Amino acid sequence: MKTVYTSGAILLLSCALFLLTGCASSPQARFYTLIATASQGTPSVQGATPSVAIASVTIPELVDRPQLVVRYDDSSVELLETHRWAEPLKSAVSRAMAENLSRLLVSDRVSSYPQAASLSADFKVYVDLQRFEYTGKQVELDALWFVRRQDDSPAGNGRSQVREPVTGSGYEGAVAAFSRGLAGVSLEIAQALKKEWSGGK
Repeated sequence: MKTVYTSGAILLLSCALFLLTGCASSPQARFYTLIATASQGTPSVQGATPSVAIASVTIPELVDRPQLVVRYDDSSVELLETHRWAEPLKSAVSRAMAENLSRLLVSDRVSSYPQAASLSADFKVYVDLQRFEYTGKQVELDALWFVRRQDDSPAGNGRSQVREPVTGSGYEGAVAAFSRGLAGVSLEIAQALKKEWSGGK
């Protein structure tokens, strides 16, 4: 009986060590976030800058997930299980664009949803990202955007299509390219807002 017990204990210990070794060798996930990269704009000479809010951001379901997604062709994508967004992608896009607009408009009156300030903003920006993809060598953004006044009347709209090459090594380069792409979209929105403030001039 003692021999059987000892053999069983050794077997259990071996299984436990095998499981621990497997867990220890599993690759660790890396997490990424988008940042504002827009250059600082020129301060307005027309007095107080109106308040602006990123009121809504929509993203294709294909990429609206924790993992980074790589598109290889029209029908093939890969979800990178060990390379993930550190926050919901909609929130990351909204925050980065709000920070970009704050720089471009030289204003501290820019907010992103779900902040309460967006409810009473002078201008609300709605962004519909039709494409937000990493193809290995570049990232591609295709954004429809709309600007509305506080009374919900239209104040401008546009479509921004941006392609940014991926430089550097690793997936950090892709995330940096996404950040630069969002800065490009933000620049076009900022130009529309400035035109609206200046009465179309």
